[in-house]
Amino acid sequence: MKNRYIYWLAPAALLALASCKGKSGQQNAPLPPTPVNLTEAKKAEAIYYDQFQGTVVSVNTTELRSQVPGFVTGIFFKEGDVVQKGKVLYEIDKRKYVAAYQQAEANVLSAQANLVKAQKDIDRYNMLLKNDAIARQTVDQASAAFETSKADVAVAKAALASARTDLSYATITAPFTGRIGISQVRLGSQVTAGSTLLNTISAEHPMGVDVVVNEQDIQRFYKLQQASSDTTFKLQMSDGVTTYNKPGKVLAIDRGVNNQTGTIKVRIQFPNEDGILKDGMSCVLKVLNNQSGDRVQIPYKAITEQMGEFFVFVSKDTSFVDTTKNNEKVEALIAKQHKVLLGPRVGTDVVIMSGIEPGDKVVTEGFQRLRDGGKIVLGDPSKAPAPGQGAPAQGKQQGK
Repeated sequence: MKNRYIYWLAPAALLALASCKGKSGQQNAPLPPTPVNLTEAKKAEAIYYDQFQGTVVSVNTTELRSQVPGFVTGIFFKEGDVVQKGKVLYEIDKRKYVAAYQQAEANVLSAQANLVKAQKDIDRYNMLLKNDAIARQTVDQASAAFETSKADVAVAKAALASARTDLSYATITAPFTGRIGISQVRLGSQVTAGSTLLNTISAEHPMGVDVVVNEQDIQRFYKLQQASSDTTFKLQMSDGVTTYNKPGKVLAIDRGVNNQTGTIKVRIQFPNEDGILKDGMSCVLKVLNNQSGDRVQIPYKAITEQMGEFFVFVSKDTSFVDTTKNNEKVEALIAKQHKVLLGPRVGTDVVIMSGIEPGDKVVTEGFQRLRDGGKIVLGDPSKAPAPGQGAPAQGKQQGK
């Protein structure tokens, strides 16, 4: 009975051993090379810009307010037009200001007449004093009256100047050439001195673009204020497509950094002869990056990301001993993973600041199943082994 069990177990053991050897052989079998596409990293001209959200502002803009109270009796412009410096825009009822001016003129004439009389009196009294024909006290009183008359003339002239100023304020003119907005008052409206807004006028050439930059960029803009070229600043209009084709320059940098936000305001000036830029428009200011120039570039689709860091696979030539071919030494390609520092996008390519060199062969397709040091072969990536049969994926593709 015991021998019969032995005879029955022996074939089963042999079958199990053969099965284990088969599985072990399958596990030890080398993985096939992964088919990939390669491209060469090349140095090329990379002109790229940093972007800042901006707002178009008029370099010179003024709110028009009346400096005297009254009713609006005249409006002498077309809303939205460009008005020349000195053009009459509004008129405030000036009748009482004309009357006050005329009264001030009469007061000046009266004071001047009194001065003439006082002058004649003092001259006559001085002559009589020489002949001891008049008391000294009378002469002194005449001298005092003369000085008082001179002061009265000065007071009258000052009042005349004030009346003349008030009369001039009743006529509001353009302080500079610019585009005037929609009137905030109409004929017959009552205005209060210094508080009622009549209108706003803005110079349109040149125009400024205000941007807010981090304090780390202050020195960069100070250098650009000293020297910049026609390509340093570009302006993208609010439609996101149109680029303003006039060069800009740094007009002003604010006096200090905002201690709450750590930012500073910078104003860039652009010519605006055609009136394309309007006060208050939103735009994007593009500032030439000082690292522009000949840079290594590769297709952006070759980039993978892992935990916020970026990598590419680079093809390397290597040789190894093939145990399946009687230990024959063969040449092969392997993919080595390189950490890279990305620069800006340039079309479908991306600038590589560090990590690879010109001439490196970079894997652009098929790297989803690659691992560091995995064998590769040039071919159709769609024929790569299915997941679970090839190497594990490394990171996520950045987009083609």
